[in-house]
Amino acid sequence: MAKLGEGDKRWIVEDRPDGTNVHNWHWSETDCLDWSRNFLSNLLGNKTLLSGEGNLFIKTKKLDKLEGEAYVNVRKGKIIPGYELNLVLSYEAEAKDSDGKSVLLTTEGSVEVPYISDENAGEDPEIRITIKDDGPVGKRLKDAFIAKGKPFVFEKIREYVDVMSKGGPAKDDLEVKKVSVKKPVSGSAAAAAAAAAPPKAGGSSEKEGKKKEKKKEGFKTITMTEKFSCRAKDLYEILLDENRWKGFTQSNAKIVKEVGGEFSIFDGSVTGKNMELQEGKLIVQQWRFGSWPDGIVSTVRLTFEEPNSGTTVVKLTHTDVPEEDRYGNATVVENTERGWRDLIFHRIRGVFGFGI
Repeated sequence: MAKLGEGDKRWIVEDRPDGTNVHNWHWSETDCLDWSRNFLSNLLGNKTLLSGEGNLFIKTKKLDKLEGEAYVNVRKGKIIPGYELNLVLSYEAEAKDSDGKSVLLTTEGSVEVPYISDENAGEDPEIRITIKDDGPVGKRLKDAFIAKGKPFVFEKIREYVDVMSKGGPAKDDLEVKKVSVKKPVSGSAAAAAAAAAPPKAGGSSEKEGKKKEKKKEGFKTITMTEKFSCRAKDLYEILLDENRWKGFTQSNAKIVKEVGGEFSIFDGSVTGKNMELQEGKLIVQQWRFGSWPDGIVSTVRLTFEEPNSGTTVVKLTHTDVPEEDRYGNATVVENTERGWRDLIFHRIRGVFGFGI
């Protein structure tokens, strides 16, 4: 995920005296980390989970840590949230005897959610629950927190994800812009706005455009070209070998290495089928993410070339990628492109030493 403020300057709007983002053509970016910290603290902190049921008492204390990054980008009126967060929440627990009069144990524990990410929106994240006292009573309290507190934490994280998908702290600014009265545009301002608009295709580009197939509404195509210091055959084998997928992604994978064979990668988040295979030259697959709307399947095409001995160039074309997931998050294309780059290509270089 690109870090806040480190994006390409051509796509980020500098502050203007009139606060105008002409045609909403460029990115408008809002840092949401402090807001996220306050929002999740209010959702999770100082909440009673058990108040005597089974003579157990459990209450969350405070949000001890929220680290990482969170932002909301807005371009042409479209909200694109991004976040990768690590959360730690503390809680206190008490157990009383069967009469409810004597205290058997008073202790504390913590909850860590190491990875809350926009790319996993719609999925419950990993959660780690610990308690200071690991005796029989402590274990009973921990089990009670798992039963009662774990669903509570997941529910509140889903609330955060939903609010971020609608703009988070940037939502108010968007609403203000929608209802604000537009000022008359002067001749010079109109000329500037016209200059900011994307140029119309013409000449030879129009002819080229006619040759291309008509694009599907609501879908995008991702293209990438990457170089590796290895033989094409080696890279081809890695991308079709489930054990090596498990190694460089640190997640479960199942791959049937034949045309028509099905696969499941990234712990089942991505499933698909091999459509065409040419050893060391071509992989064509159907890909589907679990968070996509029902019935949507994309196509991945990977070509392998060796311009020089020991150097492989991979060209990726990923077509029919939906702009939004089933929850309305408009981050699918961005996340998919980042996943190819950071979670697949970069990790293959790092794990297998194929870097250039």
